[in-house]
Amino acid sequence: MKEATPQECHLLMQDKGYIYLDVRTEAEFEQGHPEGAYNIPAFVRDPATMQMVPNPGFVAEVEAQFPKDTKFVLGCRSGARSARAQIMLEQAGYQGGVNNLHGWEGRNDGFGGVLPGWSKDSNLATEMGHPEGRSYQSLKSQG
Repeated sequence: MKEATPQECHLLMQDKGYIYLDVRTEAEFEQGHPEGAYNIPAFVRDPATMQMVPNPGFVAEVEAQFPKDTKFVLGCRSGARSARAQIMLEQAGYQGGVNNLHGWEGRNDGFGGVLPGWSKDSNLATEMGHPEGRSYQSLKSQG
C-alpha cells in the first residue's frame, strides 16, 4: 500500500495531478477538508447501532465519477478508513491510490505523540461546507 504524509500528498496533487478523495462521512467533510477534495464516504453510520459500517455503494459511486486510471490521494480522519478504502479500490482495479497516512486530524505515533494531519499544517489549504460538484450530495445527483 502506498502511503504519504499530508505534505507529500499535497505535492502529489500539485505536481502530479492527484485528486484528493475524502472518504469520511458527509458531516466530517462539511466541517473541513483539503481544498479541492471530493467526498465519497467509504463508511457510514448505521442509524440503528450508530456503528460505522461499510458504504455498500462506495466502489460503484467512485466508478461512476472517476475512470480506473485516476490517481487518488485517499484521506479520512486519521488514515485508517482511507487505508481500507484504498484496498477496496485496488480490488476494483484502481491502481493510483496513495493513503494520506496522517489523515485530516493526525494519528498517534505509538510513543504518546501525534503525527499532525492535513488540518494541523498551516501551509496546506482547507475549506468547509459542501462544494458543488465535489460534495457527496452533488456527486450522487450527477451519478
